[in-house]
Amino acid sequence: MLADDCTRVLIVDDHMLVREGLRRILQAQDDMDVVGEAGDSDAAVAVAARERPDIVLLDVEIPGGEAAITVRKLKVAAPEARVIILSMHEGPTLVQELLAAGIRGYLLKSIHWQELVLAIRTVHLDPERVVLGVSGQSLRGAHEGSGDGSLALSTREREILGLVREALSNGQIASRLSLKEATVKRHLRNVFVKLGAVSRIDAVNKATQLGLFPAARRGAQEQRFG
Repeated sequence: MLADDCTRVLIVDDHMLVREGLRRILQAQDDMDVVGEAGDSDAAVAVAARERPDIVLLDVEIPGGEAAITVRKLKVAAPEARVIILSMHEGPTLVQELLAAGIRGYLLKSIHWQELVLAIRTVHLDPERVVLGVSGQSLRGAHEGSGDGSLALSTREREILGLVREALSNGQIASRLSLKEATVKRHLRNVFVKLGAVSRIDAVNKATQLGLFPAARRGAQEQRFG
């Protein structure tokens, strides 16, 4: 495969042995190329700015700063890069915080290498896809344990969900917020993942339960979605 067609990956982990193992796995794939490695947050941001990887595999306990802060710095340094977190623990509250920071995947280090490779390909091919290797119970635990809905949803996601609550279509929401309709769809997919929702009304109901906006009068809500 031509180099231009390969998925460019940056590996960030403070353990050299882990980096070596990941590099061997990824370099063995015809469609992947490891373009850099880093052992701490500052180095990761510097390498990302220089190499502009497609995917960043980021150890959640990387030295030099909290993972969510590192993710935000990476997004500034390499806006097109998609961050996949690797962790030893599910950490439901942390998962929600990292999702809000913009990660595109959260995987446990106990997964099989083939699952990691598949996740990288999935996120690279579909920039709107979020891959989570944690249990649904873990995600629900984060919502139940947090009284602050802002931990789960970003400001933009809450804004869009508020317009969904008003029964606006994706096209109408895009027009109202001066966004592309595909961007609205991406935000809504993230909302569904974060809230564990299966439909638009389910997302609205769960957001209401989390206190993200006041509960609608029953009659009004039925009229909107009826």
